[in-house]
Amino acid sequence: VQLQACGGGTVRPGGSLRLSCAASGQELRLNDMGWFRQTSGSEREFVAAFRWNRGSTHYTDSSKGRFTISRVTAKNTVYLQMNSLEIEDTGVYYCALAEGDRIVSLLKIPGSYNYWGQGTQVTVSS
Repeated sequence: VQLQACGGGTVRPGGSLRLSCAASGQELRLNDMGWFRQTSGSEREFVAAFRWNRGSTHYTDSSKGRFTISRVTAKNTVYLQMNSLEIEDTGVYYCALAEGDRIVSLLKIPGSYNYWGQGTQVTVSS
C-alpha cells in the first residue's frame, strides 16, 4: 500500500489549502483514514479521520468547523480541506490508513494506523 500526500504550501492566516492523499495497492473504502500534523520536536497529533465503512468523520476541537475530511471513492483519494488557517496549523501533514474498522478513540492514536504517506508541509505565516 502506498499513500501519496500533496497539496501543502504557504498561506497567510485566514487562507485555505486542500490536501490530497491518493492510495494505491488497496481500496480505501474498506478502511479508516486519518490526517495527522507534526511539528519539529513533537509527536504526530491527530487532525481528522474518516471511517469509510460507517461514513463518519471525526475532528479535534481545533479542526472542527474549519477543516473538512472527505473522499472520492472512484479516485481512491481522501482530501482535507483546511479553511481559516491559523499560524498554529503549521506543520507537516501526514495521511494514514488503518486497515479495517477502528473505534473512534483509536482513530486519534498514530499507532492505530498501518500505513503512512510521506507528508506535505503546510506553513501559515503572515
